[in-house]
Amino acid sequence: MPRSCVPPPLSHAPPLRALSRLYSAGTVLACEPVDQGLLNRGYRLRTTRGRYFLKHHFDPDTADPDAIERRHLATSRLAELGVPVAPPLASREGRTVAVVGGHAYALHPWIDGRHRHGGQLTRTESARLGAVLGAVHTCLEQVMPPKARTRPATSPHPVESADPAATFALIDSLLAQVRRHRPADAFDELARHRLLERRPLLERHAHRRPPPGGPVGWVHGDFHPFNLLYQGDVPAAIVDWDRLGVQPRAEEAVRAAAIFYVRPAGNLDLPKVRAYARAYRRAAGVTSAELAAAAHRVWWERLNDFWMLRWHYERGDTRADCQFPAASALSVWWTREYDAVRDAFAE
Repeated sequence: MPRSCVPPPLSHAPPLRALSRLYSAGTVLACEPVDQGLLNRGYRLRTTRGRYFLKHHFDPDTADPDAIERRHLATSRLAELGVPVAPPLASREGRTVAVVGGHAYALHPWIDGRHRHGGQLTRTESARLGAVLGAVHTCLEQVMPPKARTRPATSPHPVESADPAATFALIDSLLAQVRRHRPADAFDELARHRLLERRPLLERHAHRRPPPGGPVGWVHGDFHPFNLLYQGDVPAAIVDWDRLGVQPRAEEAVRAAAIFYVRPAGNLDLPKVRAYARAYRRAAGVTSAELAAAAHRVWWERLNDFWMLRWHYERGDTRADCQFPAASALSVWWTREYDAVRDAFAE
């Protein structure tokens, strides 16, 4: 899922002295929180021996130290194949995860770079982005257990497509929560509008519910602008591999495009999507038909998905609110321009 628009809460300070000893990283001179992250916390660390990125793994779904070590091993192997990643450093004990005070940490080299969204990419750079993701998928098949097809129960992207009956019930529940919210604000007004708009839209297209998903493979699991660092116009490091797993791989390519190339008004930059998709298909060996089917499934997923509203109203978590206007408008625009979007991915 996309990263937050506001800094994460810093209710837990990392044990810097203990960690610097474990990693022989020298004396800590400065530690600053990195201001993106929904599920984990990151810190920019400067010591007498250099600059580092310190990651605090606290998302309960992905914070198991042994599982983190396995993901670290995968990224190290990807680096050997030329995939732009930033593998973690090993501690004096030879491990890449340090557990201090019951919390899991990893230390990575600091990568000087910046995040770039699709509006900042040219068509040529968009093609390069598609090729990078295609390389990720093909290289993961080389470094991960072969033909592993069991999907974790915590997978955020179920193979079974969303049931519109369940979506209608969710719309009713969310509308009731919007009505109860006091004092009402602009976000409530937009949420109500989008919920009321979505019901008839979904009713008209309920017969287009897709069958179970297509071919699966190893994927990054969370590929979007805040998990990719650029140096100039070149991708320098793909970060945050916490959702590494087995998924319908072409769907990850479509989801990533829908995040990179969505404009503020909620439409996609289709010429850039086309360049990106062509390069991805070549690099990943994915057919046009497979990517078109993945686009249909992601369209359906977006049509039935209200995770941002659920965070806002059910959890009182507003960190994703700034993403809601464009994301909610995208579902409507995508439905209206369905054929053009499919062709952009498949031509």
